[in-house]
Amino acid sequence: MEKINISYTATAVNTGGRRGHVRTDDGMLDFDVAMPKEIGGPGGKTNPEQLFAAGYATCFGGTLAAIAKGVSLNGSEITVQVHTGVSDKGGYALAVDIAVSIPKAPSLEEAEKLVAAAHSECMYSKAVKGNIEVRVKVL
Repeated sequence: MEKINISYTATAVNTGGRRGHVRTDDGMLDFDVAMPKEIGGPGGKTNPEQLFAAGYATCFGGTLAAIAKGVSLNGSEITVQVHTGVSDKGGYALAVDIAVSIPKAPSLEEAEKLVAAAHSECMYSKAVKGNIEVRVKVL
């Protein structure tokens, strides 16, 4: 396990699980959560999968920006889909698809190199490596 020197800690508190409420200690996030209709909930509120997708897309984009020296990321998009379902080993699990568009990259090959480097350095990618299936493609 990789040890870190902590520079920032995010704290969130949930009550009521997937049919409850979540808030951060600084008050920046403070809202109800609900299970999606597709998995038996009422829908109409955000859910952990959406929050994970948002965090992963943002982190991946930040990592890409940090390594893209000299390549314009104007117009670039990182789309993260977080899937939930039953694992072939039993129980619920996640899988992730990441699609990256870098329209101003000099070539598709250069975009693929940048995305591969971002995937190897992104904190979310490191956190889930070997734990869930993550598919990455460059558009």
